[in-house]
Amino acid sequence: MRQMIWVFDFFGLAIYGENLNNIFESAERCLFDTDITRKLATTHQAQRWAQAGQLSFAEAHPPKPITETLFPDKPLLLMPRDMPRRRLNSIEGKAAFFHSLTHIEFMAIYLAWDIIYRFRGLPEQFYRDWLRIADEEAQHFELLSSHLLTLGIDYGDLAAHKGLWSHAEDTADDLLARLAVVPRCMEARGLDVTPAMIDKLRGLGDDAGVAILQRIYQDEVGHVERGSYWFNCFAGQLGLDPEQTYKEKILACYQGKPKGPFNREVRIIAGFSHNEIDWLEERLHDE
Repeated sequence: MRQMIWVFDFFGLAIYGENLNNIFESAERCLFDTDITRKLATTHQAQRWAQAGQLSFAEAHPPKPITETLFPDKPLLLMPRDMPRRRLNSIEGKAAFFHSLTHIEFMAIYLAWDIIYRFRGLPEQFYRDWLRIADEEAQHFELLSSHLLTLGIDYGDLAAHKGLWSHAEDTADDLLARLAVVPRCMEARGLDVTPAMIDKLRGLGDDAGVAILQRIYQDEVGHVERGSYWFNCFAGQLGLDPEQTYKEKILACYQGKPKGPFNREVRIIAGFSHNEIDWLEERLHDE
């Protein structure tokens, strides 16, 4: 039955896309299609084509405006301040916690595809890197969605916050700002907080949840590292000082102060400099 479903999805993709073995056509299908199953299938198929040398990176038609991006009807999206607070050590709180993580990983699929789709004329390896990241984010979403079912809910049953996508909209016309704010700020925050989440779940005896978060944590180090690598690369090509440019983009494009404390050891592995982390810590304590 699973194979039959995949064949149906595959031919559905062929019907809806003109040339889905082109990375930009695949990106457009994922960003402007509300069907989650088809979105995941497109992502995995594109990565398989890339690994097999069958994916085209030829320029396609220009990207549509980011404001036209389509999302599923559920979950209900709220501002972060309007999200209900629940304790992790209750059944309801644990379900809400994992629903929130599932939504973050779902939005991460969009963020990875959008940086591919929106910014053209870049090295092929850049697009390969972010396609791999999109595929890993889709795997994370699938792992978390399955875990949610063991807690008695499905993705979309609870409200979720809409803060992540606003960062994409704010940086839709500035690649360096996108790299600074999304992988090097929002995703990097996961490097700071995930170890404590893992310890909390381990204390609650949720071995399956621990395994999922450990997998996500390991992959996210690599995602942030790719953000750091390409930020530094493109800044250097423009004759800009990467550290100074990072500070300028965060000040200009990130609302509020970056949250700490910062996991210095892992952030260094993920491509941050000590000077950048020192500056973030200074910003944290600025009045």
